[in-house]
Amino acid sequence: MPRSMSKFDIPPQVSKQVAQLGQRVRVARLRRGWSVADLAGKAGINRNTLTALELGKPGTALGVCFTVLWALGLEPTLDGVADPDADLHGKALEAARRPTRAGKPRKASDDYDF
Repeated sequence: MPRSMSKFDIPPQVSKQVAQLGQRVRVARLRRGWSVADLAGKAGINRNTLTALELGKPGTALGVCFTVLWALGLEPTLDGVADPDADLHGKALEAARRPTRAGKPRKASDDYDF
């Protein structure tokens, strides 16, 4: 039986993606020629919090990530994150739960017969 995950014990795949996001934020900051203090100021966060994000620390708040991406002008790149239309597995499960036959046809009402 797998052990339960603690608060900061995340799957390796997720840890890798968090680290990649941090690196992408760092690259975007450096391309703009901004220091950590510059971006932290624009995002309204502490420099240590931005450094934690760039280092891929998993405890960094989601709101901080979104705010930093906003400060970088990258918030449009978030549109595809968890997009329900891109969730092929979820769509397949939903389709499997749909009824297989339609209900009985209903008789037309003569309420509007003139």
